[in-house]
Amino acid sequence: MAEQEITRHTLSVLVEDIEGIISRVAGMFTRRGYNLISLVSARTEVKGINRLTIVIDASDVIIEQVTKQLNKIIPVIKVVELDESTTVARAIMLVKVAADNSNRPQVVDAVNIFRARIVDVAQESVVVEATGTPGKLKALLAVLEPFGIKELVQSGHVALARGPKSMAPTK
Repeated sequence: MAEQEITRHTLSVLVEDIEGIISRVAGMFTRRGYNLISLVSARTEVKGINRLTIVIDASDVIIEQVTKQLNKIIPVIKVVELDESTTVARAIMLVKVAADNSNRPQVVDAVNIFRARIVDVAQESVVVEATGTPGKLKALLAVLEPFGIKELVQSGHVALARGPKSMAPTK
């Protein structure tokens, strides 16, 4: 049997906002050895309902299994795989860059090109905040790397499907 191609998938999962739901979902990934890339939980427009945005590298067969397993968890309301071409997805990144008086103007120019912001300035560094697609954040890092990355933190992705359709339960 030929091996399935591993690709990146984004799942949007509506869950009841109850204690332990994140542990139960993460535990399901751990028990089965699935390659979880990121898991973000946030409130929705409906009180008591949270949206989990899960990014996973897996084959189509594994994604089908993950979806079935998620649907078996009682507080899970709905699971939808988001199509990359019809999804708006963003992450936030904070990066501390070595920047003194000699190179700060170049760092500022690079930051402005990417529509990022400098949120803190110190004598030897600046902290840059950037929001965007994985490709944009990766490209910004490549431009900032020659100046010297001192620290870096990046969130998981949050994502919604484009257009008028909604997966939210009725209020």
